[in-house]
Amino acid sequence: MATIQARRNGSGTSYRVQVRLRGHPPVTASFAKRTDARNWAQQTESAIRDGRYFPTHEAKRRTLADLVDRYLEQTKAKRDAAYYERKRHLLTWWKEQLGDYTLAQVTPALVAEFRDKLLSQNIGTKEKPLHRSPATANRYLAALSKAFSDAVREWHWLPDNPLRRVAKEQESQGRVRYLSDDERGALLEACQKSELPELHLIVLLALTTGMRRGEILGLRWSDLNLDRRLIVLNKTKNGERRSVPIDPTVEPLLHEHGKVRRIGNDMVFPNRGKVRKPMAHGADLPHPNSEPVKDAQGPLWFDQFWYAALELAGIKDFRFHDLRHTAASYLAMSGATTAEIAAVLGHKTLQMVKRYAHLSDQHTGAVIERMTKKFFPG
Repeated sequence: MATIQARRNGSGTSYRVQVRLRGHPPVTASFAKRTDARNWAQQTESAIRDGRYFPTHEAKRRTLADLVDRYLEQTKAKRDAAYYERKRHLLTWWKEQLGDYTLAQVTPALVAEFRDKLLSQNIGTKEKPLHRSPATANRYLAALSKAFSDAVREWHWLPDNPLRRVAKEQESQGRVRYLSDDERGALLEACQKSELPELHLIVLLALTTGMRRGEILGLRWSDLNLDRRLIVLNKTKNGERRSVPIDPTVEPLLHEHGKVRRIGNDMVFPNRGKVRKPMAHGADLPHPNSEPVKDAQGPLWFDQFWYAALELAGIKDFRFHDLRHTAASYLAMSGATTAEIAAVLGHKTLQMVKRYAHLSDQHTGAVIERMTKKFFPG
C-alpha cells in the first residue's frame, strides 16, 4: 500500500511517497508533482509484486569493490580454498581497475574497454613481453560475471548483469601435446632417478588416470580404496564427485607409499618442506624470487624436481597439465569414445574432448568397416 505526504519547503511543495508491502522493505521516493508520485507508486507496487523491482539507489551507492568483497566473502565460506584463491586472483584485478566505480557506472562499454586492457597489458618484462591469452581474458570476464549475477539475483543490488552484453574473446582449439612412446619411457625413467621419491608415482597417476595436478596433490588416504582399486574425488573443478579407477600396476606402488605416513596428516602427498611454490597466478613455472617454504599441513610442491626430470629426459615444450592431455590422447587412440573420455576426465560436456577426436580416426574407420561388412556384403 502506498502513502503520499505533501511537504512544504522554501522552494515550494514536494510529495513524499512510501510503498509498503508485507514481506518487503518499505520503498520511498520524492517528487515535485503529486501525479508523478501517484504513477511511481502504482508502478513500484506492481514491480514489487511481480519480483521486478530493484532499488536504483543500491546500484548508485554500491561500488564494484563492495561487489567483489561480498562475493569473495561468501565464496570463502561456501567453497574450497583452491576455488576461492582462483576467484580472488581474478577479481582482485577488476577491483584494482574499477573498484571506485559505482555499479551503476559499470556499463558494458566500460567492461569491454578493460577487457581489451587485459589483453594488451604486459605481464612479463620489458625484455620479454608476455600477454594474456584470449582464454585467460575470458576467465577474468567469467569471474566478474558470476559476481554480478549474484548481485542481481540474490542481493538485488542492480537490475541486470552488464557482462551479458560484453563479447567474449575467440579462443583457440586448445593445446594437445602428448608424450610419444620414447618420451614416456624417458620421463618415467628420469622420475625414478629424481631426488623426490614421490615424483614417479605422481606422474604415473597423472598418466593413468588423467587427473588434474590439484586433484592429485589434494588426495587424502580416505579418498582411496586400494582393495577395490578406486579413487573417489569429492572436490573437483566442476564441483561434481568423480570416481577414478587405479591401474593395477599403480596400486602396489600406492600401497607401498602408504606404509610410511606423516602423523596428523592424511594427505597422500604432504609437503616435505624446503620446496619452492609455483607462481601466484597459477602458471606451471617456478617463481624466480620464491623462498623455500615449509607447510607441514599443506600439499607437496614439486616444481623444481619436475623440471629437472624433463631436462634429464630431454623433453621440450611440455607442461605438467600435458600429462592429462597424454592420458586423454592415449584413450582416444585406444578406441575410447568422446563420451568415455569425458567421463574419465570429469568434463560436463563433450566440447572439451573434441580436440582428441582426430586421434581416434583409426577406431572410427574400423566401426565403419564393420558396418559395411554387415549391411553391404560383397
